[in-house]
Order: sequence, then structure tokens, then C-alpha cells
Amino acid sequence: MAAVGLKSTEDSPPPNAEVSNARRPWRHDLSEAFRDPRELCRFLGLSDDVATVAVDSTSGFPFLVPRSFAERMQRGDPRDPLLLQVLPQAGEVGFQEGYSADPLDESRSLKAPGLVQKYAGRALLLVTGGCAVNCRYCFRRAFPYAESGATRSGVDAALSAIAEDPSLTEIILSGGDPLLADDATLARIISRLDRIPHVVRLRIHTRLPVVLPSRVDAGLLDVLAATRLSRVIVIHANHPAELDATVAEAVGRLARLPAIMLNQSVLLAGVNDSVAVLRGLSERLVAIGVMPYYLHLLDRVQGAACFDVGENLAVHLHRQLTAVLPGYSVPKLVREIPGEPSKTWVHAR
Repeated sequence: MAAVGLKSTEDSPPPNAEVSNARRPWRHDLSEAFRDPRELCRFLGLSDDVATVAVDSTSGFPFLVPRSFAERMQRGDPRDPLLLQVLPQAGEVGFQEGYSADPLDESRSLKAPGLVQKYAGRALLLVTGGCAVNCRYCFRRAFPYAESGATRSGVDAALSAIAEDPSLTEIILSGGDPLLADDATLARIISRLDRIPHVVRLRIHTRLPVVLPSRVDAGLLDVLAATRLSRVIVIHANHPAELDATVAEAVGRLARLPAIMLNQSVLLAGVNDSVAVLRGLSERLVAIGVMPYYLHLLDRVQGAACFDVGENLAVHLHRQLTAVLPGYSVPKLVREIPGEPSKTWVHAR
């Protein structure tokens, strides 16, 4: 999800005794994010060699890491699993066979400007092209957001298309990260969806509660509480070290809306490709009230080959995970194949 910066501003959220992160508005937190790999490397006490490789490997995909996320990384460890997700690596540079700029062929799934429909009954509304963190494995790192309608006019066109299609009962706010939009923008979009009778469910795919938990403030909670739509919020965490107390607090506030809380992960080499880490992630998610939902095989976007975990190893890890966890805490192992009517479950052959 490529970050393109902030497009609007809003006043600080009103005080709320329950929302501890409102002490510092989320936009202030985002303004202090690392935007140069050298700055993050200095913060973590990493060598100049590590920083040089990162700078040389940015490869046109901007670098962006919130300090709240960086503070969970281990100082002095260039192989820290959180750091690996965001620090450019030498493998990003150059053409990689079998990888593409649009690995899910989403350009062919545009139902209208700003509206991607791949599966029956539901569609993605592209709210923004921006994120609070630029994960190096992101399958939309080269996605043409502006041309695809991730603009105000595009969102308006998408909302009109949704209103005209009674088969759409669930709308997924996506991007980029939809929670990077300000509260006023989100309120306008959700109120429009509220007025469409055949839409009954709102799903939000977001990484912000994990990487920038201060975003879950009183203003956002008010916007989400106001809708008649049932709410499903899908966060994105890949490693248990991402889920500190501030994330648990943010998740708890969302759950009390109420909202169904789910997590989706990507299986990433060097990050979570072990039973111990995957088990720890699922157990931590359940402990904070989030159900493990999907464990994705890597979408093969150009620049991300270093993260790929082979299907045989993925199946082996998943089988072992199933043997040590209760069924409700085992995420489905899936791959997304363009043109298929749903995610494809990956099983042993």
C-alpha cells in the first residue's frame, strides 16, 4: 500500500478518558514517522552498511515507518522481524522472474472508478492511496491509485455504482489504508453507504491500529459507532512483537463498538516462517480479542521475492500449527489467484 502523504487535516479529537492515545493526536504521531532509512538505522543503532543498502534499494517505493512501530524493534538487530518488513533490501532492485507490478490483476477488476470487485456480493472501495507504513512486501506497492479512482471524485463514482447494484451487500473500505482518511471523509462515505438499503455490512481493512494505534481515537470511534451497518474490522499483523499494550488497547476500543475483529497475515521469509512465531502470533491475537483469519502466501509483486516462502514449507508449517492450537485460533492458509471466485485454500497434496 503505497504512501502518498496526507491530503487533509482535522482538529484534534475531543478528550475521552477511555482513549489514552488521544493525548497525542495521531497526525502528530504520523508527522514524526521515519521517512529516510538512515534515520531509522541510526535510531536502532545499526551500521552504516545496513543503511546504505536500504537507501540504494528503495527502488521508487517510498520509505515510511511510524516511530510507534519502530519502538517495538530490537536495537542493534538488522534481522529484527519487524524491521525486515519495512527496511528496503538489496533484493528489491532489478527484475524478478514470475513477479509483476499487479500480481492480482486488480486493474481488470475495477467495476467503476474507485471500486474493485473480485468476488460476488462484496466490493472494495478505494478510500485513499496512502498508508501509515510502507511494507516492502505490499502487493499494491506499484498500484496506480489516482488512475484507479482513489480520489474524492472516484469515491463518489464508486458510491453511485454501489447504489445501483443490489447484489452488493458488503462494502470493504480499503486503499492504501482507509483509516488514513480524516474523520470527516470517513463519516461522509459511511453515511452514504448507510442510505443504500441493500448494503448491510461494512468491513474495514486496516494496519493503522497496529502501526499507529493513536488513530483509534474518540473521533474515529464516534464515526464508526454512528452507522446502522454491522462492522467487521480486519487488522494486519505478522508477528507477535507487533501487538504491544497500545495495540491491545486500540483493538479493545474497536471491539466495543461493537465490531467483529479479525487479523490477516502474510507468510514472510525471515519474519514469521516458523511454527513458534505463528503460534505466538495466534495466541497473542486471541488474547487481545482478535480472531486469526487468513495466513496468505505472498502475492508475487515485483520487489518482494526475498519474502517468498515455498508452498510446500507453508503447508508443512500450517499442518504443525493445526496440531498445537485449537481450531478457532488457526488461520486459513490461502493464496489469491486472479479470476477465481474466492481465496484458494492451500492444502497438502
